[in-house]
Amino acid sequence: MGGDVASARGASEPKRRLGRAWRLAIAVAILGLLAVLVSPLIGPVPIPAEVVLRVLFGSAHPCAGYVSSAYSCSAARVIVWEVRVPEILLALIAGAALGISGAGLQGIFRNPLADPFLLGISSGATLGASVVLVFQVGIREANLVLPLFAFLGASGTGGVVVLLARNRYGSVETLLLGGVAIASFLSAADALMLLYNPALSLQVDYWLLGGLGSASWSVDAIATSLVVAFGTVLSLYGPELNLIQLGNDVAQSAGVSTNRVRVIVILLASVVTAAAVAFTGIIGFVGLVSPHVIRRTVGTDYRIVLGGSAITGATFLLVARDISILAFPSSVLPIGIFTAFAGVPFFLYLLLRQSRVTAMGAGS
Repeated sequence: MGGDVASARGASEPKRRLGRAWRLAIAVAILGLLAVLVSPLIGPVPIPAEVVLRVLFGSAHPCAGYVSSAYSCSAARVIVWEVRVPEILLALIAGAALGISGAGLQGIFRNPLADPFLLGISSGATLGASVVLVFQVGIREANLVLPLFAFLGASGTGGVVVLLARNRYGSVETLLLGGVAIASFLSAADALMLLYNPALSLQVDYWLLGGLGSASWSVDAIATSLVVAFGTVLSLYGPELNLIQLGNDVAQSAGVSTNRVRVIVILLASVVTAAAVAFTGIIGFVGLVSPHVIRRTVGTDYRIVLGGSAITGATFLLVARDISILAFPSSVLPIGIFTAFAGVPFFLYLLLRQSRVTAMGAGS
């Protein structure tokens, strides 16, 4: 009798976990939707919420009853459509890019600590940006030249990692250690470069902390086209990543060329990450935390994890943008500060919880 009760409880436990997982997933989706709806109302320049909504919905007289000056009303339109909306879209596309890249790299390396910056991609972007700032390369067209150099630096670093991955001796451990070595080398080169013009180190440091200040409709169009194109291809590798989680031997016996998939996923993740950091600078923890949230809510199926991480990353970065403005409305602070403040405690919680589960399992 007792055995039957225990069996029934054991059988119902997966159902309870599944129900809890889907409730959490729905909560994340609702949070993202609310953030998209509320974010246009939040900005350093105070504009009545009803005016913002009227502007967004194309009202002929959006400022009626709130703003008496035609100039002020015109300024409100410009702020909403040319500043807030492009900034929100850039936050969404950059967060999605970092989230799906982090999921892809964690899947291909089977390492929960892997993220878009572990392989030195961020250091490559920083080096490219430093070349523009320190040597004043095309400084008159900095809004175009700096993202271009950052993109080339990040994607070029990804290309070097791909060359390591194509080596038949390029094991997962070799790639991870190689990425750390590349990141250290590029950081040292960047520090050496700053000695040439130390006065500009503050600009480089500010870029390192990330931000959405470069947002515009043209920037959003470029970033969106790159992220959607390469991110969509990356999301198609979910079944292969599922097999790789079972081990290289199992994946190869199922017809998956692990080395080929590894090269493609790293290349796609590098380009997607480069498309984001080229316009936002270095924003940490989005690509590291987002895949963990999805795996703990809806499971480890990478057909879901890749897309879910993109949604979670977009939500994470957009909420960080809103919090930064609400906390310091009179200052424009780097958004990377707030993703770190939110990401570090959450990630430590995940690590401690995982260690507790492992310890309990080891002792049983």
